Amino acid sequence: MSTAVLLMAHGTPSSMDEMPEYLTRVRGGRPPSDELIGEMRRNYGAIGGRSPLTDITLRQRNALRDSLGGGVKVMVGMRNWHPLIGDVLGALAGSDVTDVVGIPLAPQFSTLSVKKYVEEAMSAMPPGIGFECVTSYYDHPLLLQAFAEKIREAGMPSAGEAVVFTAHALPERVIAQGDPYLEQVRATARGVAHRAGIATFDLAFQSAGRTPEPWIGPDLGDMIRTRAAAGVRRLMVAPIGFVCDHTEILFDIDVQARELAAECGVELRRPASLNTSPTFIALLAELAKRVVARDRSSVVSLP
Repeated sequence: MSTAVLLMAHGTPSSMDEMPEYLTRVRGGRPPSDELIGEMRRNYGAIGGRSPLTDITLRQRNALRDSLGGGVKVMVGMRNWHPLIGDVLGALAGSDVTDVVGIPLAPQFSTLSVKKYVEEAMSAMPPGIGFECVTSYYDHPLLLQAFAEKIREAGMPSAGEAVVFTAHALPERVIAQGDPYLEQVRATARGVAHRAGIATFDLAFQSAGRTPEPWIGPDLGDMIRTRAAAGVRRLMVAPIGFVCDHTEILFDIDVQARELAAECGVELRRPASLNTSPTFIALLAELAKRVVARDRSSVVSLP
């Protein structure tokens, strides 16, 4: 009898050829247009042809396994690409695993991300295996410390340099329905700023979906234009809603946002992502141990 840990993430295709199937999964079974496929292939091409999300997540798994000790089984399951959450959990049937601790690799809870990971896991859990999942860790001291460390490693903002924290945008209707994501992102931004000793900052949102409905803002591109119009010539963009490098970081910020900033006469820089930061791995280990010890202050128990 043993407890396993499941790290859950979005997933990414391993090759350009897989893009149509991947986008169909992301879109809930709706086939993507040729235009969308072409756009995403160009975006991936701009960062070397593939996203490192899966590779980094597997390295995070290995680091967490080392931290917890060899006796703890640590798995990775993706919602939208292989290794799929359902396949990983299905393979536990007949094993000695009696309980699974789920940890989403997304610090802030949202019904459009973490909730879907949980639902996917619950639907695939073999009979007789219990499941508990961390709901969020947006204000955990180790998360705030990990982000602050990356800012300090990049070099603290100089005089006249503005700081913008970013996270993935969500449709406004989701927030209006009571999703806690926006308030949790704001709390993360305040906590990281305090830990890093940053007195003033802006918060912007990025990577909004291609739908006609309004998404929460301000959009990162609009923020860059606004700060440039105010005379800012140096800008640090620090993502606090993502825990590893992937297209939303490497393309949306490092390519797209940086090109826009240059057009506006602004030099944009970004702290490194958490990836396998020892502090971040220590956070994952603490979350896992807390659930195993039955401290349910940060978990949701599901039937």
